[in-house]
Amino acid sequence: MSNQFNLSITPSFNHITYFLNHWSQTKDLRAIKKLHAHLLRTGLLFISLNLHTKLICTYTTCLHRNNLQILKNFSHCINPNNPLPFNSIISDFYRNGYPFLALHTFSFMHINGVPIDTYALCSSLTASSGSRSVRFGKQLHAYVEKSGWLASVFVGSALIDLYAKSILINDASEMFDEIPVKNTVCANALLAGFAEAKMWDEGIEVVRKMRVLNLKYDNFTLSAVLRACAGLSAIEFGKQVHANVIRTVSDLGADVFLQSSLIEMYGKCGLVEKARQVFSMAGFGWGRGRKRDVVLWTSMLGVYGRNGQCKEVIGFYREMLMEGIRPDGVAFVTVISACGHAGQINLGIKYFESMARDFNLEPGPEHYGCLVDLLCRAGELDKAWKLVNEMPNIKNGSCSVTMWGALLSACNDCGNIDLGKLAARRALELDPKNVGIYVLLSNMYARFGMWNEIGQLRELMKERGLKKDTGCSWIEFTS
Repeated sequence: MSNQFNLSITPSFNHITYFLNHWSQTKDLRAIKKLHAHLLRTGLLFISLNLHTKLICTYTTCLHRNNLQILKNFSHCINPNNPLPFNSIISDFYRNGYPFLALHTFSFMHINGVPIDTYALCSSLTASSGSRSVRFGKQLHAYVEKSGWLASVFVGSALIDLYAKSILINDASEMFDEIPVKNTVCANALLAGFAEAKMWDEGIEVVRKMRVLNLKYDNFTLSAVLRACAGLSAIEFGKQVHANVIRTVSDLGADVFLQSSLIEMYGKCGLVEKARQVFSMAGFGWGRGRKRDVVLWTSMLGVYGRNGQCKEVIGFYREMLMEGIRPDGVAFVTVISACGHAGQINLGIKYFESMARDFNLEPGPEHYGCLVDLLCRAGELDKAWKLVNEMPNIKNGSCSVTMWGALLSACNDCGNIDLGKLAARRALELDPKNVGIYVLLSNMYARFGMWNEIGQLRELMKERGLKKDTGCSWIEFTS
């Protein structure tokens, strides 16, 4: 794109914004200053407050180290009693991926006595969660408490969202209890936090509180409840939620994620046929030209894979291609893994190779992990070893630990103790506190009667303060 801007023609606001966006991305400060000078000479800069705001955002994006000074230089052009341009700047920074600049702008407002409203607070709290700046968020929380803005349900929801996204679930829960006015949005923010932390019981309790408070369930609420039911294997409760969905959601076909939550809930509870029924019904009642989304197909693939129906996974994937659905990376993880479990080694390799060749998808660590597991299940330990060693781009990632673990497990099955020890050593170099690797190594030693090595391994785990997780099974109790 040319950086030349025809200054002989009076540009529109859209044209100016377009070029400012381009030059802020390319960090072309000279072009920005040239346009700034033209706007000053022609007086265009003083016609539009939005233009002031956009120019400030462009300068601070290019010179983010001096953003407070830039705001000071421009502040004489803006009414200090009007928070709207500053609010626009905060929002613009956050939407364009500069949350730290949004927080600096809020600080400038506070220091210089610019009135602060709910929009500034909510946008800044959102920017705090986006930048993982919990400390700044807590300072904002203190300001909210002192200034009386806690009465705003929007500010309260933003605070709950901040703590939930920062995995400070107890703080988010206390915030929900403290705010005087509650709505569905703040309840959903807390639900999302409990779901992220896999605190399913607490999530269900939030839904019960919503009922007591007469808060309406929306589609997000229902999806979160279904996810909790899946986590708890609470199939009866899940069926009740499904019945509520049928009664209250007028256009279920328009919400792919709610349908996907239903499919996954039934799948995780082992009701594969029920999940397939939901998937099949997803195609009815839709407008002409609409069809099942890739999200639904991938969810159903996951259901078959999770329940060990590997042949069904492969057949369903072929059906998916025949329907003209373009698979994504998640679908390929399920399909390649199913090929390994079904003993279809060549087919699994074929699908892996088709990712880049046919769909222009770059295989990630999880796809390589499936391929390693596939080779290990076929007893091709040397090929698996070579594959893991020839992946420098992900060698230091957590997925590499999974690959070494798959190789260790295969060595146990094939009786290759030396290669198994080497795989365990490489895994523990990457993650010395990975209890799963110690367990796999101990199982291999036990299989071949290497009791002295097991004793040494247990002593090593004690020294490092590691404990094996206690296994458990879920059952649903209904009275």
